[in-house]
Amino acid sequence: MSKLRRDAEENRSVILEAADLVFANHGITVPLDLVCRQAGVGRATLYRHFPDRHHLIVALLERGLEETAAKAVELGDRDDAFFVLLRFHAERIHSRSSLVDYWRVLDRHAPEVRRVRERFHQIFSPLIFRAVEAGTCRSDIQVEDVTLLVSMLGSALRGRSADEQARLSLRIFELMVEGLRPRTAVGPAVPA
Repeated sequence: MSKLRRDAEENRSVILEAADLVFANHGITVPLDLVCRQAGVGRATLYRHFPDRHHLIVALLERGLEETAAKAVELGDRDDAFFVLLRFHAERIHSRSSLVDYWRVLDRHAPEVRRVRERFHQIFSPLIFRAVEAGTCRSDIQVEDVTLLVSMLGSALRGRSADEQARLSLRIFELMVEGLRPRTAVGPAVPA
C-alpha cells in the first residue's frame, strides 16, 4: 500500500472517530467544522472523504456494522450468540443515539439503507439459526425481526439522561429475551 493510500485511510479513520465523538456529545446537526477541529483536519480533507453529512453518517453506521460483525465472529459458535449480540446493541445504543435517530428517518428504499440492512441481516442470520436449532429461541423468529428488535431497543433513547437510557435499554433487552424464548406451554391467547 502506498504512503498516500495509508495517509488517506488514516485520515478517514481519524475523521470517523472524531465524528463519532462529536455527534455523541452534540448531536448530528452540529457544524462539521467541529468534526474537522476534533480530527485535526481541514474541511477539504473531510469533504474529500465524505461529500456531505449524510455520507459521513452512513459511514459511521457501516463502521458500527463492522463492529457488530467483529463481535459476532468473536462469539464463534456459541448457542447464545444471538442474545449476546442483542445485548451488545442494548449496551451501546445510548452512546449512538444521534445515529439511531438519523437511521429512523432515512428513506428505507435508498440503496445505502438497503445495503446496511442487508449486511445487518447477514450478520444476525446464522446466529438466529443457531439459537433456534439449540432450542434457546422461538422457532418462528425471522432475520427481518432483528430490525424490529433493534428499533425496540432504540425506544430507550426516550430516557432523560445517559444513565436512564442505559438502564432502559437493558430493561428492554430483558423483556425482549423473555419474548424470544421458546414457548413451553399453551397459554391464553394474546388479546388483539
